[in-house]
Formats: sequence, structure tokens, C-alpha cells
Amino acid sequence: MKIIDRYILKKYLITFFAMILLFIPIGIMVDVSEKIDKMISNEAPTSAIISYYIDFTFYFASFLFPIFLFLSIIWFTSKLANNTEVIAILSSGVSFWRFLRPYFIGATVIAIFSFVMGMFIVPDASEGYNDFRIQYLKGGKDKNRETTNLFNQINDNEYIYVSSFTPSTKIGYNFTLEHFSGNELEYKIKANNIRWIDKDSTYRLSGYVKRIVGIDDDIIEKQNRLDTLFSFDLDDLTPVSYVAETKNLFELNEFIAEQRKKGSPNINTYLVVKYKRWSLPISAFILTIIAVSVSSMKRRGGMGMNLAVGISLAFIFIFFDKVFGTMAEQSDFSPLLAVAIPNILFGVLAIFLLKNAKR
Repeated sequence: MKIIDRYILKKYLITFFAMILLFIPIGIMVDVSEKIDKMISNEAPTSAIISYYIDFTFYFASFLFPIFLFLSIIWFTSKLANNTEVIAILSSGVSFWRFLRPYFIGATVIAIFSFVMGMFIVPDASEGYNDFRIQYLKGGKDKNRETTNLFNQINDNEYIYVSSFTPSTKIGYNFTLEHFSGNELEYKIKANNIRWIDKDSTYRLSGYVKRIVGIDDDIIEKQNRLDTLFSFDLDDLTPVSYVAETKNLFELNEFIAEQRKKGSPNINTYLVVKYKRWSLPISAFILTIIAVSVSSMKRRGGMGMNLAVGISLAFIFIFFDKVFGTMAEQSDFSPLLAVAIPNILFGVLAIFLLKNAKR
């Protein structure tokens, strides 16, 4: 590696991590100012608050990755351009592709870093962040866990249905359980509502009706109230939309396979999380090319103009990422395509800007 490669690579990595260390404390201070009243009123312990902000750091560093990457590359590359260092390098006979080599090496380092973060570190941080938010900022209530029209396969032979289930009260309405042997229905349980009883660790059914399918005639059992046990737990009644974010690479693959078998209504949400983790390292290269192409030329507006363009593009990237991700979660739109579209669009933009920069 030549001196110029080490020089650019050093600036690339130092500026990127310095940008993270600069903005995360600002984010923490803003978050503290907004939520300190709720933390005090809900008596959040100091140790839990410290753990929360450690998780907060990893969680939002991952979320704001495109902005940090754009700003860091544009910042130091614009300084190189304003000091005519880029012109000097290219005038010495170095091609633009050769000039990009240390940037690609830096992008590879950042891609590996983001991959490890996204697959193994951020999931734990996400779990801690969401648990604290629910317990101490929302008073134990999470609207994301309120279930409507849930149909779930809990094992090879049984299916359950509830029209609604609220975790704060632990009550579900219009409960149905169907038990099959092969393709034949053996019995069906219905109840007006189902309630979890913490004291006895049982389910309480109101308006209980059980129909046992017979050869010649069916058997009907009825009770106003019945306390019983089932093979499913509350998580089967309250699928958490962000649960995929809390699982590492291997756990997520197993979880998605299990949820497919159960016919989970949130399967697209889980797939979006999975594909985003794989797309983030790829976006590191695309964003690097765009940032270098935008900032390697000396502009009349100087560094300020480059930063303005870079920040705008970074926010547009995040906007597309959120819009298509939400579209996949709320409709039948392909999760893979939803995650790929921002990279495809910005990949085309990167090629266009790169050709223009080479000229």
C-alpha cells in the first residue's frame, strides 16, 4: 500500500468514527431532555438508564449509518479538493479509478464493521432499547403488541384465532382453537374471551364451548367459565413486530422458518429486517462512490455546498429505505425488492456521478 493510500484510508476511517463519536452524544443529550421526566416518574434505576443509553448508541448508530458515512467522506474529501490535493494526485498520472482504491478498502472495512454490528451486536442492543422504552417510558404498555385478527399455527396439529388481544389486560376476544389429526378436525374450542391468569399460570375461558367431532354424532361441552392449560404461550397471541430486530443472524433464520410454518401475519416485517442487514454492507460501497463523486471536485460553494448535497442525498436514501420497507410490511409488496430498490436507484446514481466526476 502506497503512502497516498494510507493517507486517504486513515482519513476515511478516523473521520467516520469521529463523526459517530461526535453525533451520538448529541443524540443522547436530546433524548435525555425529552424523556427524563418519564424516567423519573416511572422510577427508572440508574443502572437501567446507563444500559439503555449504551443500547441507544448502537441502535441509532446503525440506523443513521448512511448519514455518518456520507458526512465523513464528504468532509475529508472536500478538504482534499479545496486544498487542491485531489488535483495534484490526478495530475501526477494517477487515474480516478486508482484514486478510488483506498476508498474501496475503507468501504470494505466499514462494510465488515456494519455487518458484524447488524448481525450480532445491534440485535441485543435493540432488545435492551425496546424493553427499557416499554417498561420505563410507556408504563409497560406497547401498542405495537396489540393483536387484531390473529390466525396462528402453534404446532403441527393445532391452530388458534383471536379477533383481538391486548397485552396490558392479557385478554383476547373471540378465541378459537382447532385440533387436527392429519387433515381431519378432531375437536374445536371456542370462547367469548380468553384471559391469562398470572397467579395460577393458566388461561381462563369465558363462554367456553368444545365440539368433539364423532363418527356418528358430535359431542358438545359447554361451561360459563373454565380455567385450563394450553401448549401455546402469550407470545403466540401477541406477536411483537420488532422481535426480528432482537435476533442475531442464526436466530433470525430459524425464527423466520418457524414463523413461516405458523403462517405469521408479520412475516414480511421479519423478512425486511433480514434483507436490510444484508443490504447495509452493500450500501457502504454505493454511498462511498456517491460521496467521493460529489465532493472530489472544487466547487464555488466550497465544503458547505458539498455537505448540503451529501446530507440531502443521505436523507433521501433513508426516506426511500423507510418508505419501501413500510410498503413491504403493510402490503404484499416483495420484501426483497423493497430493500433492494434504494440500493438499485442509488447504484444507478453512483454510476452517473462517477462518470461525471471522471470527466
